[in-house]
Amino acid sequence: MAKNYKIFQIDAFTENPFEGNSAGVMFAENFTPEQMQKIAREMNLAETAFLFPSDKADYKLRWFTPAVEVDLCGHATIASLHFLFENKLLKDGASTGFETRSGILNCGLKNGYYFMQIPFYGMEEFTGCKEEIIDALGAERNSVVDETPFIILENGNLYLRVDGLKTLHSLKPDFKTLKQLTETKHEFEGVVVYSLETVDKGSFAHSRYFVPYYGIDEDPVTGSTNGPMLMVFIKLGFIKEEEVSVIFEQGDVMGRRGRVKVSYNKSAGGLYISGKAVTVLKGELAF
Repeated sequence: MAKNYKIFQIDAFTENPFEGNSAGVMFAENFTPEQMQKIAREMNLAETAFLFPSDKADYKLRWFTPAVEVDLCGHATIASLHFLFENKLLKDGASTGFETRSGILNCGLKNGYYFMQIPFYGMEEFTGCKEEIIDALGAERNSVVDETPFIILENGNLYLRVDGLKTLHSLKPDFKTLKQLTETKHEFEGVVVYSLETVDKGSFAHSRYFVPYYGIDEDPVTGSTNGPMLMVFIKLGFIKEEEVSVIFEQGDVMGRRGRVKVSYNKSAGGLYISGKAVTVLKGELAF
């Protein structure tokens, strides 16, 4: 006999419905990985988040794309916090801990903004074949800023800079080729293309994120790439302060405008992302 399970669809990094990045969120009751993968495939969102009881933190949190389970997802964590708030399990001014595949993450709600701790990743200059990646992105080679090195993170995300918003918004990647490059060379998993030219005057950078290897051609607004991007910018010398908060933009080209606040405090050793969220759908799954 089928049982009903409550599930929300929540747009994160926005306060406007149908913008930002959508995630499904639900409490899981002894779901198997196979069941969670099927639910994520059925929801067909960038990620679906599953909350479990935990003996190590307040909750255990797992994230699935339609194709695979992932180690970290920013927007689905922000959505999970909003889910807890709407179910009266999180109050403004409170924090909560999530047990995840990336460790225990300190998260919460403060002054109407959901916040999430982001792990620090090792990074280095990318020494692979840049030209074939640029070609697969559909970019002109002279539109990539030569003096700014490509940076690869230990989690497989590759960061590269283009000369402006016009170039960034005109990219037409060959997703099949990008996926094949990952599968054959194993040099990167996702590609973050960014510009220091922004839509809003108060923002620091604008980016797009392509990750066909995980079943997502382009992700609208990605907390797990925007958070580490601040550390990439520190490495590249774009940011020199030891305590800083910046706004990163993403999603505009897809009609899903999102804004991610990223904060870093060197003395406190903390890297955090924050943003708003809005529920657009409440329903039940029956299986």
